Amino acid sequence: MTNKASDNINIWLTQINNDFKAAVSVDCVIFGYDNDALKILVGQCDMPPYEHEFSLLGDIVRPDETTDDAAKRVLYHKTGFTDVFLEQVQVFSALKRHPLGRVITVAYYSLIEIDENHLLHLEKNPKIAWINVDEITSLAFDHFEIMHSCLKKMQKQIRERPIGFNLLPEKFSLLQLQCLYEVVLNIKLDKRNFRRKLNALGILKDIGEIQESVSHRPARLYNFDKSVYEKMKKTGFNFDL
Repeated sequence: MTNKASDNINIWLTQINNDFKAAVSVDCVIFGYDNDALKILVGQCDMPPYEHEFSLLGDIVRPDETTDDAAKRVLYHKTGFTDVFLEQVQVFSALKRHPLGRVITVAYYSLIEIDENHLLHLEKNPKIAWINVDEITSLAFDHFEIMHSCLKKMQKQIRERPIGFNLLPEKFSLLQLQCLYEVVLNIKLDKRNFRRKLNALGILKDIGEIQESVSHRPARLYNFDKSVYEKMKKTGFNFDL
């Protein structure tokens, strides 16, 4: 490297240190499924000019964190869960996306079952709530765009990988599973074809139990056999629903 090239690099690095100031954040689209509806977890924004609007849940990445670490921290703080499905989606870096200055954000989506433990945790956080995805028409910052980017990726991946089981209880009926896919994908599935595909995949385990305390004829219950899926995946198995 010539002296001139080295000098140019030093000047460039000095300019970055002096002039280029930016923060990196994470924003999490936390999807949940409850009462036959797809929901996301949002909070009340208190930052001008977005006061009283809903926003996604996120935070600035700390100096000792990776973006994955920061997203996991946000998830634990807001949901109380550590073992949560998490997928990085996209970087959003529009110059004026944040009113306080240059903030580059990394978007993630996660999938959790809305159960009693989670709802109890929410009682400690009165400013966050579950909202149906189809009821959200705007969000603070560019979070509406982020939400739809994550939704689009999740809808694609739920047909390619068995990630939808993260939204269901451990024991579920085939009808519950079909309803989940119909709601998430916003489509109507043929019952026979859906069950034929499930049988062909061979990743559901009949646990020998039926539903209890239901007003209709109780259905058989199943769970997702992850060990079978992992073995089949190594042989080139293709999950496709």
